[in-house]
Amino acid sequence: MSEDGAATRSAGEGGRFMRWAFRHLAGPAEGVQGAVQGGSTEAREAWKRDLAERKRYTREQRERKRAAKEADRRS
Repeated sequence: MSEDGAATRSAGEGGRFMRWAFRHLAGPAEGVQGAVQGGSTEAREAWKRDLAERKRYTREQRERKRAAKEADRRS
């Protein structure tokens, strides 16, 4: 605690107004169904498909790059 009796806070913590705003304006997070899990089942499945497609594309790019290096070495 500081000398005047108030608890010291870090610079990024905000002041009295920010505490009030988060307490009264933001509200509790428990009111949103499935927010942490990513929403609906369809959204999760679409995300999984997108991730698999990105991994496939990246793998293909690595194979093309490797093949180009091999071709340069043989030339």
